Amino acid sequence: MTLQRTIKLYQLPTTTTTVGLRPLQQKDCVEVCELLAEYLKKFKLYMQFDTEDFEHWFTPREGVMECYVVEDPTTHKITDLASFYSLPSSILNNPKYTTLNAAYSWYNVSTKTPLQQLMKDILVIACNKGFDVFNCLEIHNNKTFLEELKFGPGDGHLKYYLYNWLAKPMEPHDVGLVLL
Repeated sequence: MTLQRTIKLYQLPTTTTTVGLRPLQQKDCVEVCELLAEYLKKFKLYMQFDTEDFEHWFTPREGVMECYVVEDPTTHKITDLASFYSLPSSILNNPKYTTLNAAYSWYNVSTKTPLQQLMKDILVIACNKGFDVFNCLEIHNNKTFLEELKFGPGDGHLKYYLYNWLAKPMEPHDVGLVLL
């Protein structure tokens, strides 16, 4: 495939489409923490965040954490959550480029906005913020949008080793835990 064809195939729009999509604000933390907790209960293995933990881990920090919510314009209730973190890598021995800016999907909750639409908007945001690549694990409900949004498969499988924990073998869609 030529470079021009590749660019055309993977090009994203420049603007988002979800009405009410905005960065998380401190005033949202209690409500969004409850939204996330309710979502995570459907998995066999997940993290329980209290409000203080949620505020610490999800508050947007430039170059570290990005977190967006969808606020219903009528009810002003938060209906959806999408987040990703930044993990840049050094590029060695290249005269033109020194850093690969990688975004990693973290926790995403979709109750009103279709998950595929929400994640496409997050891809647009990440691209507009200068990220070069967006990585996503096959956990949570992520498998429902990976192919349609043209995510390429990785070259390996992520394995978690939980010290001193007894957990039954489970499929990726049963895991609601993302380790940083």
